[in-house]
Amino acid sequence: MKRERATRLLSDMITRLEDGAWPLGLVEEVYVFGSYERGALKPNDVDVVVIEHGTDRRWLGESLDASINGRDSYVGMRQALRGRTRGISFQFRGRSSLLDEGFELFLLWRKGEPFSLARERLASLTADPAAGPAPRDHMLTEFEGLESLVPRLARIELFGWHVKGKISITSLRLVDGDLKDSEAAWHVRRRWVETSPLRRAATCALAALEQRGVDLSEVTLHGQRLFGQDQQAERCFVDLGWNGFKSMGRLLDSGVTWLEVLRPHRTKPIDALLIEPTPRT
Repeated sequence: MKRERATRLLSDMITRLEDGAWPLGLVEEVYVFGSYERGALKPNDVDVVVIEHGTDRRWLGESLDASINGRDSYVGMRQALRGRTRGISFQFRGRSSLLDEGFELFLLWRKGEPFSLARERLASLTADPAAGPAPRDHMLTEFEGLESLVPRLARIELFGWHVKGKISITSLRLVDGDLKDSEAAWHVRRRWVETSPLRRAATCALAALEQRGVDLSEVTLHGQRLFGQDQQAERCFVDLGWNGFKSMGRLLDSGVTWLEVLRPHRTKPIDALLIEPTPRT
């Protein structure tokens, strides 16, 4: 993206923090790092790390519910910080690991400071034509062309599992089509309205699995078993937009294949990563 747009995204984020709508009132420190911080004219995206945040009863309750159901507890905070726009990549409570990897963190705002100071700091991050976009770290050939769709933390985990020989990864371009399994099609229609990008993503993902000969009675779709047959072995987990990422390692270790739909959309092409555990010898 152009630097001007990246600056506007950060400015809008500061305004949301200033408004203090839940859960943003819990945020304590926000830093910027990566190519934007270094002055790149066209950064890949804007890397933001929320170093610390407080908790309250609502946060603890929703985090517990997300953990029980295999969802990412930070989805709500990401949405509150970025609004309806994309282009900001968030990392939470990862300061020590970033510093260990040599990243320079620029303090944007700390709780108790006036937000005018955050805007002054943002304005001080001026462009540097010599600073190009930083190369993506923890890259695999399977991520080429999909870099902006795979969050950094996911890249790190997948890269590590891959180089250790624990998983294989296949990139897929999903295509629109009808499901042959009428019960699976009814499950999708029941959960999402016709205009939902999740309905289209789920249908495309299940159709791709059908073409690969996967028994859909053994599939969990976005946290729910397709046919409610919990006693049936779970062989594949379909995740829509990284919501269940916290459960990925555990399920892969137990032999479950993971299909990650990278960015559900109503009309644009949809890409996915098929992540399969390597058979143990």
